[in-house]
Amino acid sequence: MNVSLDTLRQTALAVLTRFGYPADEAQTILEVLMYAQLRGNNQGVVKLIGAGLPRDPRAAPIRTVRDTKLSALLDGGWNIGMVVMRASSQLAIEKCRQHGMSLVGTQRIASSTGAIGYYARQIANAGFIGLVFAGSGEYVAMHGSYEPLFGTNPLAIGIPTAAQPLVLDMATSAIARYGIIEAQTAGRTLPPDVAYDAAGQPTTDPSVALAGAIRTFGGHKGAGLALMVEMLTRPLVAATYSADGRKLDWGNLVIAIDPELLVDAQSFKQEASDLIQRVKATRRLPGFDEVLVPGERGDRLMQAALESGSIEIDDALWRALLQAAKPDSKE
Repeated sequence: MNVSLDTLRQTALAVLTRFGYPADEAQTILEVLMYAQLRGNNQGVVKLIGAGLPRDPRAAPIRTVRDTKLSALLDGGWNIGMVVMRASSQLAIEKCRQHGMSLVGTQRIASSTGAIGYYARQIANAGFIGLVFAGSGEYVAMHGSYEPLFGTNPLAIGIPTAAQPLVLDMATSAIARYGIIEAQTAGRTLPPDVAYDAAGQPTTDPSVALAGAIRTFGGHKGAGLALMVEMLTRPLVAATYSADGRKLDWGNLVIAIDPELLVDAQSFKQEASDLIQRVKATRRLPGFDEVLVPGERGDRLMQAALESGSIEIDDALWRALLQAAKPDSKE
C-alpha cells in the first residue's frame, strides 16, 4: 500500500502518544523509526505493532554513573533505547569535539535502540568516525548451539567523507529479530538456515523461530563477532542481570574518533571519497550492474521517498499500525 509520509508520521506519532511518551521523546523515537523505514530497514514502524514499545513505568531521568573527560557511563533509567542512545551519541560528539576521542556506554535501557546507523551517521556528520555497538535481549545462539544467549548485536561504523558519510549498519545475526516479526506480520516464511525452533531444528516459520533462536551470520566467524559485541555491550557497560544470570537490559557502546588525531581531517575526508569512487569503478562480475557501498541502497530509497512524499508499506503492517494508533487499542 502506498502511504504518504505525512500520514505515516502522524499515525506513528499517535501510537507513541498512546504508549505514554511525552512530546520530545515521541519526536526522537519517530525520527529514528522513520530513518529506518525510509531506508527499507526492518527497524522501522514494525516496532510499533503488536506489543509495541510502550513507555516503561520505571522510566526515570537519565543520569551519569561515571564520567571522565574522554568517557561516560550513562544509567538509562529504563527509558526507551532510542532516547538514551540519542543522548549518548550527542555526549560522545561533545567529548570528541573537546578531546579528540570519546567513549560512552549505556546501561538500564528498556528496549531497542532502533537502527544504529542513525547514530553512527550523526557522529560522521559531525566530522568524526563513529562506532556504535548495541546489545539486546537474548535471542541468538552461538555457533554450535541452539540456546538463545546473545542479542542480534548490530554494529555500525560511520565515516565522514567529502560528500555523504559512509555508514555500515549490520546485525551479527543471520536475520534481525524485527525482520522475523515483519515476516510474521506479512505472512511470509523465513529464508532457510536463519533460525531454529525450541528443539534446535531449522525452521522457516516466523512464529516458531521467535520461540526458538536466531542463528548468527557466517557460521563461526559471525558468531565470534557477535560474542565480541556482547562483551562490549554486557560486561563493559555493567548490564543488568536476573538472579539466574540472564541479561535484563539493552547495553550499548558509542565511540567517536576525530581523524585529526592522526591526519589532516579534510585530507582524510577527500581520500575517503576517492576510495569510495575507486571501489565503485572496479570491474564488475556478470549479473552486477553496479558495485554498491554500504548504505548506498538505503540512501537512494530514502531520497526517492522524500521526493515522492510517499512510501510503500506492507498492507498487513499498515493495518496493524492503524489498529495500534486507535485510542482504545488493546494491542
